[in-house]
Amino acid sequence: MSDIFSRIEHSRTADEVVQQIESLILEGVLRVADRLPGERELARQFEVSRPILREALKVLEMRGLLVTRHGGGTFVADVIGQVFSKPVVDLIATHRKATADYLEYRREIEGVAAEYAARRATADDLALLQRIMVRMEEAHERADFEDEAEIDVEFHHAIGECAHNIILLHTLRSCYRLLSDDVFQNRLVIFGLAGAREALLEQHRQIHAAVAGGDPLAARKAAMDHITYVERSMQDAERTGDWQRVSKLRLRQRIGAAGQKNAK
Repeated sequence: MSDIFSRIEHSRTADEVVQQIESLILEGVLRVADRLPGERELARQFEVSRPILREALKVLEMRGLLVTRHGGGTFVADVIGQVFSKPVVDLIATHRKATADYLEYRREIEGVAAEYAARRATADDLALLQRIMVRMEEAHERADFEDEAEIDVEFHHAIGECAHNIILLHTLRSCYRLLSDDVFQNRLVIFGLAGAREALLEQHRQIHAAVAGGDPLAARKAAMDHITYVERSMQDAERTGDWQRVSKLRLRQRIGAAGQKNAK
């Protein structure tokens, strides 16, 4: 991990160390499962004594922000909250309207995130977003569906980070956590539609271009149009799947009926 921690000025307590790590987690710089540097290195970066550092890490662990694995180091805890309880999540997973409502919600919230990102993204934000786009293009060229789907989610995470709104950032993270598996599967289903992969890639290019170009209205429209396309494509894929299922049953029935007739 690069040096992201700042020197603590003239402090003999653990409070400033605690506050700095808390801020890095809250701002999305430190993410779930990120490993902190070793104790010696971390103390060097903060320029505090190791006893003060240990006290700070202990406080953060007690608050549920860090976890220490015996012999394995210190990591950022799973701080992404579940928006709904497990029983409600199970209901959402089995009711069609919930999926439609989820996409409706995403369309609005991602539109806002893209708009803010176009207004607020820094040069470093844009550099990171550009790297993600390059990886997405490469995965597309390889026709690596799974990698492309994972980078898709990473792209939207990055847009949320570029918005520089703490509440929006963590709301988006909770949103993706809620149905992350379904998002992954839906992308694979949509890939089966003719021209879908190319259309999705172009939509991400448009979002990226609008954010990089500092055009808030275009960024919002591109993000919302993208979710509208995903919603429509899911419906098309579902209908196609139903048609294929019925066609297979119909063919099986006809072959079976013909076989019985010939046997008489």
